[in-house]
Amino acid sequence: MAAKRYADAEQAYQKLIHLDPGVAELYANLGLAYFQQGKFEQAVPAFQKALKLKPSLANTKYFLAMSQSELGHNEQALPELSRGFRQTRNAMLKRMLGLYLERTYTGLHRDREAVDVALELTRLYPNDAEVLYQTGRLCGNFAYLAMQRLQEVAPESMWRHLASGDLFESQGDYALAIRGYRRVLALDPNRPGIHYRLGRALLHSKQPDSQAEALKEFEQELGLDPTNANAAHEAGEIYRKSGQISKAEAFFAMALKYYPDFEEAQVGMSRVLIAEKKPDLAITHIREALSLNPGDDVAYFQLAQAYRLLGNVAEQRKALQSSSASRPGKRNISKSWPWAPIHPVE
Repeated sequence: MAAKRYADAEQAYQKLIHLDPGVAELYANLGLAYFQQGKFEQAVPAFQKALKLKPSLANTKYFLAMSQSELGHNEQALPELSRGFRQTRNAMLKRMLGLYLERTYTGLHRDREAVDVALELTRLYPNDAEVLYQTGRLCGNFAYLAMQRLQEVAPESMWRHLASGDLFESQGDYALAIRGYRRVLALDPNRPGIHYRLGRALLHSKQPDSQAEALKEFEQELGLDPTNANAAHEAGEIYRKSGQISKAEAFFAMALKYYPDFEEAQVGMSRVLIAEKKPDLAITHIREALSLNPGDDVAYFQLAQAYRLLGNVAEQRKALQSSSASRPGKRNISKSWPWAPIHPVE
């Protein structure tokens, strides 16, 4: 067993049981040898015999439940899987029981409880690849089913159109995303967050006049919700790129007023301050951005530009050396990307 030679272990335990058929642990270990080989139909009676001889074998109860789950006997497996997941302190066994419990709930169409187990497993094992995969698959599947239900019960609701907008935006189909968000606004013009999403989709669509239209949407969003730092940042970037520096500064300041830890807004503010020949003030914002993200090449480049204006060649070179590139890279700004569905995996 220790060498994982389970077929040999199976034969050895069968011989031992033949010599002394009254030892519960022999049946338990034989069941485990079967389990490790995927022989679940043989594992179940071996575990049951062990428990008949010695009901106190707790781990044997759990492996019996996992074997029953493998055979699709979910109702039989559920009680011990649930009890074991709550009670065992063995981390490896708890992980196994959790994964089986998650699958058993799914097999019983008790999706909410399956999701609860998946989230608990993710909390307990945050760096476990299989746990993360199963949680992502299950939660994505649950979300997909919820969106299907939404389509059935409220096909023309604001929420249905919002879901469509989110879906199409996540897929890069900005024309359909724009249509979905506009339908939401037709039903509820003052719904917070929608003008921002519409502006973002317009900005990514790169259609004629899309930037001007996006700017209007961002400004409308800020009229409804001045604390939307994402909208303020996007408006500031549009004004900065069009050379309207004072307006850009006002919008970056608005974003930082409510969210001072908004790294991209700190960098945006530094850019307008450099354009206004205020390198000392710019350096303050750049330092703040770098404290939030020490690997930000764009911030290092802006730092080099600020020191260039100050005539500090040594610090300019130091800033450039700290960056992996001596020019700004493309930034992908998104603090609130929408839900992206994952289709069911059989």
